[in-house]
Amino acid sequence: MTSQLSLSRLLLRSLVHRRARGLSALVALTVSAAVTTTLLTFYADLDRKLHHEFRGFGANLILTPATGSNALPAGALAKAREAVGPDAILSEDAFAVATTDRGTSVVAVGADFASLRQLNSWWKLERWPAGPNDVLLGSKAASFIADEHTVSLRYSGRPILLHGSGRLSTGGDEESRVYLPMATFRTWTGVEPSLIELQIAGDNTLIDATLVRLRRSLPGLHIDPVRQLVEGESTIVAKTHALMFAAVLLIALTVAVSVVATLSASVLERRRDFALMKALGSTHLRITLLFLLEALVLAGIAVFAGWSLGSAAAWCISELNFQTSAPPLPSVLLPVALLNLGIAALAAVAPLLSLRRLEPAALLRGD
Repeated sequence: MTSQLSLSRLLLRSLVHRRARGLSALVALTVSAAVTTTLLTFYADLDRKLHHEFRGFGANLILTPATGSNALPAGALAKAREAVGPDAILSEDAFAVATTDRGTSVVAVGADFASLRQLNSWWKLERWPAGPNDVLLGSKAASFIADEHTVSLRYSGRPILLHGSGRLSTGGDEESRVYLPMATFRTWTGVEPSLIELQIAGDNTLIDATLVRLRRSLPGLHIDPVRQLVEGESTIVAKTHALMFAAVLLIALTVAVSVVATLSASVLERRRDFALMKALGSTHLRITLLFLLEALVLAGIAVFAGWSLGSAAAWCISELNFQTSAPPLPSVLLPVALLNLGIAALAAVAPLLSLRRLEPAALLRGD
């Protein structure tokens, strides 16, 4: 018990009376823990962030009627939703070729604007249609209409007067279309939906599994993945994973070397203390334990400070770059603690092994 009290007093005195050296080591360990926490938080949340970004590029699965049919079977949307689960985004579309008041043909599309907005979050609009007679005009389709605010269309001899409330520019086929609310479109044309656009977040494995479930639930439909998007997403996610993993290892190693150098220098500066303690009869094990406990106490404080700072940094960077939050991950605390404690132990013990071979008298003389 007396030995333990003596060791505790020595540890406390060392931390109190060598505050400059202790603060330097504490800052180095805190930086190590903060950088490691930031990188591991990003790495743990990488899949979700990348898939979230890809969700803004539209559908990655397309469902169409079987050959010989112009419309989806009744209940197709509900069955598809049941097969893919609540996290997927589905949009049901119907198409008709209408004539404008200038006699030009345009593609009229019946859609659920809420689903369409979720599915194509990358579309930039001043405002989305809200009323039952509000329509979304593609930039090319708008040039075929005399008055964008009062849109007059005709289909199979049936006229309709609509209100243009948004202009869409995408660089694709959407620019040649006029989008109507589905209920208004059905009442006007009598045409049923013929396309389901579906978006799920995941890699090739998840998409292939979803394809199997959809084909089992809807055997009469053609279900095709948008290969460019699916394969591009999988490739980018895999390469980003590898790059992030390499960055974590490289930066962690660089920070670890820096911390070891800082702590080792701190220990070597105290070689006279080491010699004096040996001259007074302390064993090498006891001296090593003292230096090790001092380093581990500093590392323990640094782990919690660095985890807090690293979590805050990860949250800020995520908000600025991905517009999504990166909440603090308690699961990251254990690897950060193991890394920091390991670095501290190595930095404290390694220089003592070299000092062990020196005679206390030579150290006290400054040789």
